[in-house]
Amino acid sequence: MPFGFLKRRKTGEPAPGSPDGAGSGTGGTGATGASSATAGGGPGAAAPSSMHGGSVRGVPFTALTEDWRLRGRMDIAGRLSDALNKREAIAITDVTWGPTDATELEPAPGLKSVDPYDLIMVTAGEDSLPPLSDAERSALKIHKVAYDVALEVPPFRVVGTVYLHPGSDPDRLLDRSTEMFVAVADATAKHGDVEVTDPEVEVILVNRFYLRGVAQVDKRTGQPPPSLPGGPLGGTSWQDRS
Repeated sequence: MPFGFLKRRKTGEPAPGSPDGAGSGTGGTGATGASSATAGGGPGAAAPSSMHGGSVRGVPFTALTEDWRLRGRMDIAGRLSDALNKREAIAITDVTWGPTDATELEPAPGLKSVDPYDLIMVTAGEDSLPPLSDAERSALKIHKVAYDVALEVPPFRVVGTVYLHPGSDPDRLLDRSTEMFVAVADATAKHGDVEVTDPEVEVILVNRFYLRGVAQVDKRTGQPPPSLPGGPLGGTSWQDRS
């Protein structure tokens, strides 16, 4: 295990890519309170109290750093996104690890906790939410607008759908926020041309401190939608009639 791997950042030290950090390069405006979607909720969602509490349980996870893939269980109460957004070390068990493109991971019994600052992406499945009643699930269904986007989080590129409140723009994800992770649904992540997430993944939680670019795309191709053919609509101008 490399010396200093996943070493916890000093208190008060800005995270990579944050507007206070050197070489952030996010292009963000530095506005506070920008909203982001989170697994099981969203910006401004009035989440049931049980989403944030309950007994501690082991939630399966796969996480990617710049060089490593981790797989195991996070010991959390409530939903996974909330645990990560607390920015505190999380106890982990049954951990295996390897390079980001590894197909076989090796046991890493020495890893007992993980700092969310060190994680670029974390996958979130149905188990990332605590048990909810039908009424509690209905409370989470607030109106949001779906945007198909490509997120640049070097060395990875994530393509999927983010859900934002009407009037919010995907570019605001580059702004500074109290929420460190944004949920990307129906998502895939690639390192170059190699897909590094499992096909069964439901949601990828992306660390906004590593976010370098946001673009709206056609999710089928991962590229900006083509321009419509033809000229602009409208009547003939007075110059054309002269």
